[in-house]
Amino acid sequence: MVTLAQPRYIAAHGRDVEVKALVKSRAEPGLWLEEVPVPAVGPDDVLIRVLRTGICGTDLHIFAWDDWARQNIPVPLVVGHEFVGEISALGAEVADLALGEIVSGEGHLVCGRCRNCMAGRRVQCSRTASVGVNRAGAFAEYISIPSGNVWRHSDGVDLDVAAIFDPLGNAVHTALTFPVLGEDVLVTGAGPIGIMAALVARHAGARFVVVTDPSGYRRRLAGSVGLTLAIDPGETPLSEAMRELGMREGFDVGFEMSGKPSALRSMLAAMCHGAKIAMLGLPSEQFAIDWGHLVTNMITLKGIYGREMFETWYWMSVLVNAGLDVSPVITHRFACEEYESAFSVVQAAECGKVVLSWADR
Repeated sequence: MVTLAQPRYIAAHGRDVEVKALVKSRAEPGLWLEEVPVPAVGPDDVLIRVLRTGICGTDLHIFAWDDWARQNIPVPLVVGHEFVGEISALGAEVADLALGEIVSGEGHLVCGRCRNCMAGRRVQCSRTASVGVNRAGAFAEYISIPSGNVWRHSDGVDLDVAAIFDPLGNAVHTALTFPVLGEDVLVTGAGPIGIMAALVARHAGARFVVVTDPSGYRRRLAGSVGLTLAIDPGETPLSEAMRELGMREGFDVGFEMSGKPSALRSMLAAMCHGAKIAMLGLPSEQFAIDWGHLVTNMITLKGIYGREMFETWYWMSVLVNAGLDVSPVITHRFACEEYESAFSVVQAAECGKVVLSWADR
C-alpha cells in the first residue's frame, strides 16, 4: 500500500502521469527537459514533490559530458541531487514521516552491510550509490528515495537555503572536522562551498577567517559576507596577510576547497606547527607536495567527502536555527524551464549558488 498526498498526480486507471524532468537522454553535451513517469514508490520509499533544486559542480560535469561523466553516468538518467520538497506519498512501511512535511534528501545511498556501515560509519561506505549520478535524481517535479535518506526540515526554513543543504553539509563537514574556536582559519577556494565553510568557521568562533581565490567576483562575494580577508593569491602573499592581521606563527586550521595544487602548496607553507587541514577540493590529476615539510611540521591532512550521516545534517539544522545565514551565497534563481540560462551562469563562474524553482509554495 502507498499513501498518496496528491492523487491528482496519479493517472486514472493505473496509468502514470508524465512530469517534467531534466534528463541526460543522450551521450553528448547538454541536458533536455522532458516528460518522465512519476517515480515508483517502494514499501520503504518516500515520494517527494520537488520545490527547489541547486546546481552543483557534478551537474556541470554531466552537462558538459566530460571524461568523468562518460565513465560514470548511465544514459538516460534524470540528474540533480540538491533539493528541497514536500512529501507526497509514503510507502507502506514508512512510519515516522508525514505527508506534506518539508524535506531534503541525503544523496548518498549506502549498502548497510559493509564493515563501515555496520560500524555506523556510513559516510565511509565502500559501495555508495549516488542520487543523480547512478540513480534517478532531483531535477524533476518528483523524486523517490528511501525513507532512511530523508531529512525533515525545521518549521519555517527558507526553501532556497533548504535546497542547498547538500553542499552546505559538505561545508559543515569540512569546517567542523577540527576545532576552530579561537583559531585562525585559512580557506583556499571561494566557491559557494568554500564561502559557506568560512561562514561556519566564523559562526563557530574562529578568530580570523581568510579566504583566497583568483576570481574577483568570488572575492567580492566572500568580502560581502563579513569574512576577515579575501585575497588574490597571485597578488597578495599569505605572509603579507598574516602581517596585516598581526599573526605570528601561521594558520591553525585550513580548508582546501579548490582542488588546485598551487592552493594546497601555499596553504601548507602558511600553516603553523601542528596545524590541521581538511581537504574537500578534488584535484583533477595527481600532483606533488613537500611531504618533508608536512612531516617535520606535524601537519594533519584529512580528506573530506560528502556528509556524515546524519550528524552533519543535525549540525546544519542547529546552525541555521541558531542564526547561521548562508542565503547571501545564493546569487541567482531561475525557473526550471530556464535551466540553460542557469547552467550558462554557473559555467561562467560569475555566481554563488544557483537555484532552480520547480513548484510554487
